[in-house]
Amino acid sequence: MAPLVPDIISNEFNFVIAILIGIAFGYILEQAGFSSSKKLVGLFYGYDFTVLRVFFTAGITAMMGVIGLAHYGLLDLNIIYVNPTFLRSAIVGGLIMGLGFVIGGFCPGTSICAASIGKIDAMIFVAGIIPGVYLFAEGYPYLEHFYMADAWGYVTLFQVMGISQGLMAFLMIFAAVAAFVVTTFVEKRVNGKANPEFLPAKKYFALAGAAVLIGLTAFALPERQSYVMANAEVNENINTTAAKKISADELAFRIMNDINSFRIYDLRTKEEFTKLSLPNSENIQLNYFFGKDAAKNLKKDNVINIIISLREDESIKANYIAAENGYNEMYILQGGLQGFNDSIINFTSPRIPQTRWERDTYSFREAAKTKIPGIIENFKKQNRSETKKTKRIIGGC
Repeated sequence: MAPLVPDIISNEFNFVIAILIGIAFGYILEQAGFSSSKKLVGLFYGYDFTVLRVFFTAGITAMMGVIGLAHYGLLDLNIIYVNPTFLRSAIVGGLIMGLGFVIGGFCPGTSICAASIGKIDAMIFVAGIIPGVYLFAEGYPYLEHFYMADAWGYVTLFQVMGISQGLMAFLMIFAAVAAFVVTTFVEKRVNGKANPEFLPAKKYFALAGAAVLIGLTAFALPERQSYVMANAEVNENINTTAAKKISADELAFRIMNDINSFRIYDLRTKEEFTKLSLPNSENIQLNYFFGKDAAKNLKKDNVINIIISLREDESIKANYIAAENGYNEMYILQGGLQGFNDSIINFTSPRIPQTRWERDTYSFREAAKTKIPGIIENFKKQNRSETKKTKRIIGGC
């Protein structure tokens, strides 16, 4: 389902799950009081901070879920949608959003929630959204330069701050607990009495303690992809993983005689791959082995998976990363693609063969040198080297 690495739910059933999640989300919003404009704007006037508490709780729950699932290799972070940051328009848009919220009493999501249960003010708010969207769309060509200014890309807060994911998670949970305490005090001062909906204070102290403990667990669940990639840069680590090797001659034989028996994962740049790619090749980066595409493709029966790069050392690093993700049956091309080119594609007999082994080997390589370029060209014409890849999930609020 979506960015989950194991495909435990089919694409078709995703829509059913989405409908059920949408119903549950709407129900929780309504039950939390988000259909009431009075409760929503209470955040701005200081008499009701339900909005802050609900969104902090939802955000922290989702954050810890993502951290835990990613750490255990169950979530493909590479295809999770991260809103691109355009700093200037984000600041101005936030001000406009906040102003519209406090004047109208709703945000777009809560207005739909309230309108669905018959709130007339919410219906008017939704009706006002339509011409607003239309005017923005018509005026976008004039606003585009400002809208796209200060582009930071798909960044996360802990990357911008230069801290670890675990520390960021702990700080967010600590900030949430502090915000809950401060807003409770503010509510009591503004309303002149404690909120009757609250439980006894002792229970909240227990919940706060549990939240802080959960935050501490984030340090024990480091961002797995960064952790493994960093370890792959240390030779002592990658040498602990035995690498199965396939020779240039064996690969050439398979290309000519058993082309469906292998799949190649090419680590070179896109430009190099486009210039020359072997049959049954897919151009990948090292983070490929953390994703759901690897989970679908690397465990097929009767197919050997071969990692190639220009030189063998990059393939050894990739083999370590693959093994860390549970793919222990990978092969690497001995000598890399440079060795394959020298031994097969551009083969030149170094001397007159002296032994039967040399005669057979040189004869095979001469035949491969003649046949394989034609096979490569044929595959290129058929676009057999193009593979459909899972795209980044588009969404967000």
